[in-house]
Amino acid sequence: MQIIRRYPLSLLCIALIWVLCFCHPPQTSMDGVPGIDKLAHVVMYLGTCGIMWWEYLRHHKALRLRHAVLWLIVMPVLMSGVIELLQEYTTVHRGGDWIDFCANTCGVVLGALFGRYVVWPYRKRQARETKE
Repeated sequence: MQIIRRYPLSLLCIALIWVLCFCHPPQTSMDGVPGIDKLAHVVMYLGTCGIMWWEYLRHHKALRLRHAVLWLIVMPVLMSGVIELLQEYTTVHRGGDWIDFCANTCGVVLGALFGRYVVWPYRKRQARETKE
């Protein structure tokens, strides 16, 4: 229950990724744009991991690097791989794609860089100002 209270937006984004990855994709006018699907994967995982870092750092005074790497980098990459495998072997309207997996991983890495080099310094500065 504490995880739901501490990480509501992260859990919502993760649930949204699972739903979007298994629903039948609608036809849009953007379908003809080369690479738009891959960009969507990067943005989806960048946004989710950025939110995960923000919520994680909001509840932890110190950055526990091992903990952060496991939960904020490794687990989203593993989730992405599981989703791609499930798309390939359990759906007829979706297929697993290594390039999608790479795009997801790029989003996770960009989210981690955002968390570490934007959110973390902001959080530290905010904590210093609160002390003063």
